[in-house]
Amino acid sequence: MKIAFIINDHTTEKPNFTTPALGFAAYKRDHDVYFIGVGELAYASDGHLSARCKTITGKNFKSQETYFKAVQKEEFTKITSKELDVLFLRNDPSDEINERDWAQNAAFIFGEIATRDNVIVLNHPSSLAGAVNKMYFQHFPEILRPKTIITRDHKEIKEFFKEQKQKMILKPLQGSGGTNVFMMDKKNEHNLAQTIDAICRDGFVIAQEYLPEAKNGDIRLFLMNGIPLQAENGQYAIMKRVNASGDIRSNIHAGGRPQKAKITDQILELAEIVRPKLVQDGMFLVGIDIVGDKLMEINVFSPGGLNVMGDMYETDFSTQVIKSIEKKVHYNNTYEDYLFNSRLATL
Repeated sequence: MKIAFIINDHTTEKPNFTTPALGFAAYKRDHDVYFIGVGELAYASDGHLSARCKTITGKNFKSQETYFKAVQKEEFTKITSKELDVLFLRNDPSDEINERDWAQNAAFIFGEIATRDNVIVLNHPSSLAGAVNKMYFQHFPEILRPKTIITRDHKEIKEFFKEQKQKMILKPLQGSGGTNVFMMDKKNEHNLAQTIDAICRDGFVIAQEYLPEAKNGDIRLFLMNGIPLQAENGQYAIMKRVNASGDIRSNIHAGGRPQKAKITDQILELAEIVRPKLVQDGMFLVGIDIVGDKLMEINVFSPGGLNVMGDMYETDFSTQVIKSIEKKVHYNNTYEDYLFNSRLATL
């Protein structure tokens, strides 16, 4: 098959990231693999998606790092949606905030164009467009979520702070990776107004119940087709992310340390509760972040850590993802135009 991965930019994509891991897994299975930066997308006069991309063929590589470094050295070539089987949207819109605002929605828009050529687009582009901020999380059952308000009103936030016995989390509605996440309590209450103002500069503020278990970090679990992802040996794609000293954030690139984690009935139950909506929305590959018995976040854009988990458990999760995509291509070819992209995405 011909599969293209959309990334934010070739200059910021690192060889040890999850997307190169997925690309390398596809390459090892003899697929044609292309990497496209958001800024390299275009709309051709004949009505098809067009893109400049980087690809490599005919060489053997020992690791994803050597593979992706070789890809990055290649000259740009051109690909169109008429030639592709799969377009995997792996860019993170929140990385573009205040830098390249035009790039935040580009992949969804061009992804929709690709579906017209019967290209399988993952995750489903119109659902991704609706999930571009953390409000998407509020569409899941309340039993899953910490108590939350979303507002720009100082008074509402201060009242919520009192209701939460002067301990809460503040973060922006749009963003990821632990950027501008603050824990407010009695010690820093004098900074509350200033903190709200700082977050308000980028839009709405999420004020959220503080979960005491958060001090021990969180659990990241990958879901594929709405189901917890497992390697061929049965190992779940799960890890614990332990906060750096004195930091409430457990994101790996915010200083969090990855550790092995065991799957539990409680975690599986949480995953089962989110499954129906993820399947309905065509969310193929998703990362969910769990603290105690609550979900803290659902990452539907470019969930990371699959490569870290692979190294940690000395097993291969990426190949299982590619095998699932191969099945989708088979279904798509068999049924031609009878299956909607949103349904194919989670079959």
